[in-house]
Amino acid sequence: MALRIHHLNCTTMCPPGGRLMDGRKGVTGPAALVCHCLLVETDQKLVLVDTGFGLNDVREPRSRLSPLFLDVLCRPQLHEEMTAIRQLERLGFKASDVSDILLTHLDFDHAGGLDDFPGARVHLLDAEYQGAVAQHTALDRRRFRPRQWMHQTNWVTYPTPKGGERWYGFECVRELSGLPPELLFVPLLGHTLGHAGIALQVDGRWLLHAGDAYFFHGEMDPMRRRCPPGLRFYQTLMQKNARLRHYNQERLRELARRHSGEVTVFCAHDPVEFERMEELEKVPADSPLRTLPVEARPTLHV
Repeated sequence: MALRIHHLNCTTMCPPGGRLMDGRKGVTGPAALVCHCLLVETDQKLVLVDTGFGLNDVREPRSRLSPLFLDVLCRPQLHEEMTAIRQLERLGFKASDVSDILLTHLDFDHAGGLDDFPGARVHLLDAEYQGAVAQHTALDRRRFRPRQWMHQTNWVTYPTPKGGERWYGFECVRELSGLPPELLFVPLLGHTLGHAGIALQVDGRWLLHAGDAYFFHGEMDPMRRRCPPGLRFYQTLMQKNARLRHYNQERLRELARRHSGEVTVFCAHDPVEFERMEELEKVPADSPLRTLPVEARPTLHV
């Protein structure tokens, strides 16, 4: 089955720290981090990968988002036109066209748009759902915001696999209920205890949306791993299991090193990766650029 992918930035976050957070050289002022979501067109369905912030987050931010993230750590620039639902409408779709939403995890900046798609089934790992509902710690209560998803009833949850089939060395859930086999959950635990990447087979290659398994493109450099200090601190602050997070980052680096010609890895918040993938969306399917690792493709505009 042929998939068509649209890359959506569903709100830019502008945390303090400038290049200490986003690594940009020669740029002053706040950092700029994207919320990289995907709209997937299958033969019969529309599928979203994450939702970013939603309409109600824009309209009622104080009642839906923690002040810690709204005013201090993330500072999202909340504009209605950046929400997934408004971007879909500009593409000619409507909310009811989205049959399924695949969540990397339930953090506020990934799940805020769920109530804009009330008819969609929401797929995620069971451990993520249970952890978000339990709200065990003060940080959990700030990152998992039930008001964003309390009215959602169409949950489809999956156990974290202990074995079974492997995908490029990763244990994964291959069968997503009612969805084509070109879409896979790839457990990448650590940032949260039910965190997952989403793998998509497109034009003979795989894309892996790694969510918040890492935050900066330099973390995937197998020769010179690097990450701005502010983002290193933020990842440490938000991690639920440091050992698993570092382990899965290392596996992602190995995947990028060994299989860059077959798999393109990107995360949820890196603007450099988002711009690369957005440009790739414009490249014809039969172009030889499609066979290059994404970091080796020339920029199509300045």
